[in-house]
Amino acid sequence: MVRIGSIVLRVDDLRRQAEFWMAALDYVPRDGLEDDDFVVLRPRQGAGPNLSLDRVRSELHLPPRIHLDLYAENQAEEVERLVALGATEVHWDRRPPDADYVILADPEGNRFCVVDVGR
Repeated sequence: MVRIGSIVLRVDDLRRQAEFWMAALDYVPRDGLEDDDFVVLRPRQGAGPNLSLDRVRSELHLPPRIHLDLYAENQAEEVERLVALGATEVHWDRRPPDADYVILADPEGNRFCVVDVGR
């Protein structure tokens, strides 16, 4: 049986994106940040998939074919924290009024959702 070990995200500014995602998820570099092209971020507490950042120029597709859903007990607090780290809120006219998620984008425009699991 296989399992997801790492989710790979293409980025332009490896250092900036690593800083954002480490702060957003409380992840740490698996092997340090010495590499200019690739870094594997792992959960500080060891549970969950890695997030690998690959410095490869790629076209941003909207809507994205894949995105992360981040679960939060206090969605409003987490959205505020992530925006303070550099995320931006994405407004989508098809989002239902009772949606349990807020769409954000990281500093390079990669979208992710913050899902309210505290409802």
